[in-house]
Amino acid sequence: MCRKFILSASLICAALGLKAQDADTTAPARRNSFFPLPAIGYAPEKGFEIGVAGLYSFYLDENNPSPKTRNSSIILIASVTTEKQWKLDLRTDFWTRDNAWHLKGNIRYHNFPFYFYGIGDSTHYDDRSLVGNRRLKGQFEAEKRIGKHFFIGPSLLFQHDSYEAKDSKGIYPGMTLVDKDGGYVTYVGLTGVFDNRDNQNYTTQGSLVRLNTSYAPGFMSSFPLWKLEFKANHFFTFLKNNTVGLNAYAATIQGNTLPFYQLPELGNDFIMRGYYAGRYRDQNYLAAQAEYRYFLDPKLRIKLWKLDMQPTFALVAFAGTGSVFGNRGFEASRFKPNYGGGIRYFYDKSSRLTIRIDYGIGEQRPGEKRQSGFYLSLGEAF
Repeated sequence: MCRKFILSASLICAALGLKAQDADTTAPARRNSFFPLPAIGYAPEKGFEIGVAGLYSFYLDENNPSPKTRNSSIILIASVTTEKQWKLDLRTDFWTRDNAWHLKGNIRYHNFPFYFYGIGDSTHYDDRSLVGNRRLKGQFEAEKRIGKHFFIGPSLLFQHDSYEAKDSKGIYPGMTLVDKDGGYVTYVGLTGVFDNRDNQNYTTQGSLVRLNTSYAPGFMSSFPLWKLEFKANHFFTFLKNNTVGLNAYAATIQGNTLPFYQLPELGNDFIMRGYYAGRYRDQNYLAAQAEYRYFLDPKLRIKLWKLDMQPTFALVAFAGTGSVFGNRGFEASRFKPNYGGGIRYFYDKSSRLTIRIDYGIGEQRPGEKRQSGFYLSLGEAF
């Protein structure tokens, strides 16, 4: 299942024109910027979706600027569908002066249906069920820099879900699942980070290693749970304008009783692109990918009516593999492939902020069409 978006060409061209004065990317001056991204989407489970995503990039140390300080950002995504569903997603990412503190937050509410395929790594397309989901989520993290490249700090995540079958088709109505009608969880955790990237938006050199361990106590959750999440990125550049990024991801959830909606899900617009999010889900998840990026020199000029633009782009190719499995069900032969390509448009060169367009391709199961997905997002996959 893929989600398709149609952009307003006139609005995008206007946005490109607003950035035309930044043609020189060799030594861009840091500045604040705002970019709106209107979109129209369609998916069979939702009907037509109309929304807008906006990203505001700025610096918290404007009164006492430091060249080391990374840009902060606020992202707001809001949309409605013809089936009277809607979502509101607010994300904040703050860096204080000299990156002494890294503060992140996410508040989300959505009333959106999704396709449930079952549990495990061998679910079938024809078994899918349409399930309604209402979710309220709040997530907050604070990381204090210790030394030059290490960060450590607490994390808090609260999530409340409710579910209902939208029809009698597929496996969901007759399947026994923990918290089938919904539940809630509150994770209290600790995060450790090593980060020496040259830029957190479009990295060309350096590494990011992040480990988070969280516990959901029974008096604050439907069931007591442990969760461990690990992510590692590494980037290097060769020749001119050529960058390779490597990314590994692992997640596990442990407990005597596991709600189905807390199980790690394979597939999204960050890793294992090409798979419907949740097509495969289980207690453990491992994935890795490599991405090749070629930065195009901004020599192209586009003249359209009164607009005189010199946009900056990058081309991307990626490939990866991943799998979900139970505590006793790991088999290397069951890892699934994915590959694809895309393009990046730099709408704020000073902070290396991009619009990302990707097309990912996954496996073809017997008797089914090959899995694939089209993605339009603000920011890089990793």
